[in-house]
Amino acid sequence: MAVWALGINHQTAPLDLRGRFAFALDQLPHTLARFRGAVAPQPEATLLSTCNRTEIYCASEHLALEPTVAWLAQTGGVSTQVLLDHAYVLKEGEAARHAFRVASGLDSMVLGEAQILGQLKDAVRVADEAGALGTTLHQLFQRSFAVAKQVRSSTDIGAHSISMTAAAVRLAGQLFEDLQDIRVLFVGAGEMIELAATHFAAKNPKAMAIANRTLERGESLAARFGAEVLRLSDLPERLHEFDAVISCTASTLPLIGLGAVERALKKRKHRPMFMVDLAVPRDIEVEVKGLDDVYLYTVDDLAAVVQTGKDHRQAAVAQAEAIIDAGVQSFLHWMDQRDPHGGVVGLIRDLNTQADAWRQAELARARKLLAKGEPVDAVLEALARGLTQKMLHGALAELHAGDEHTRQQTADTVSRLFLRGAPRA
Repeated sequence: MAVWALGINHQTAPLDLRGRFAFALDQLPHTLARFRGAVAPQPEATLLSTCNRTEIYCASEHLALEPTVAWLAQTGGVSTQVLLDHAYVLKEGEAARHAFRVASGLDSMVLGEAQILGQLKDAVRVADEAGALGTTLHQLFQRSFAVAKQVRSSTDIGAHSISMTAAAVRLAGQLFEDLQDIRVLFVGAGEMIELAATHFAAKNPKAMAIANRTLERGESLAARFGAEVLRLSDLPERLHEFDAVISCTASTLPLIGLGAVERALKKRKHRPMFMVDLAVPRDIEVEVKGLDDVYLYTVDDLAAVVQTGKDHRQAAVAQAEAIIDAGVQSFLHWMDQRDPHGGVVGLIRDLNTQADAWRQAELARARKLLAKGEPVDAVLEALARGLTQKMLHGALAELHAGDEHTRQQTADTVSRLFLRGAPRA
């Protein structure tokens, strides 16, 4: 079984290129289906897409790097060479090591940050629900989650870390004399905006507002912070009212254009505006950064700020890497022990799943009987009989099927599995 990963991140690719390969969570099932349909034989696959990275992890009987690169390049509308100039291609142990480092926060812009672990778990869950996650990637990611938990619980890798949203507040504090005198607008209502609103709310700004495409989601978030709710369509006419604008949506096109900001500045009599664009692709047109009275920061611009405290965490990195090394070796050992076609591990998983389904079905049936007032002993007897019949049904059916030679082979196997060497009557 081959394992490989292909990706770009904040270290290898500029923001605008990363924007070409950004996928919202609800896009992942369809995107994974398209990818798996383009590569033969159809691989296991998981796609991770955040503001700092897009990575696809794969497993298959045969290594299929070239089709993977070709598909991702075509999806992003660039040549394979442009993609490879900014991408990393990892195989086997190095692919596993990268997954473990990502889950543990060692490959993040904010060293030791915990948000990436939740994002990775979401990506794995979606891949599993879409039927794209097989035995190999299931093992890889479950082990990565376990390693990440060990890293966070036994090292200080997350100590002194500054999040992107906390960095935005720090920068705003450098521009404005008192954050209690400013009005803050949040565009979007996702997790990143929720974090940003939490950090800004702690500074007690004069007013806060949330603009979102879905008014209901915006109202729910605004209620938590005592903020006003706006429609996205209201932005052009209301933009001038706000001193700080924090935006992070899943829009594929900018929501705040150069013209809208220019008009806002004119109405503000050129009082400065602080803007943070946490979205990939961008929510705010790049040309806005050239305006004299605008201080616009992107996720990449915040990199220097979030590095504060990094030196304090470097001692923990060596400990974390040692834990990751052990995790990688354990995963590779598991790979070596597998049946060449992955049958044994897959069969064990399927057997456990089937047995659990039988157990749940019989328990549900027993609870219904108890609720009807049936005697406990009779219910227990029925539960045991039901489980026994389900477990033996397949073996008994095979013993009655086929020719004499096949039945004898089946009898020997059934005897070995179920009678455990006891003499047959």
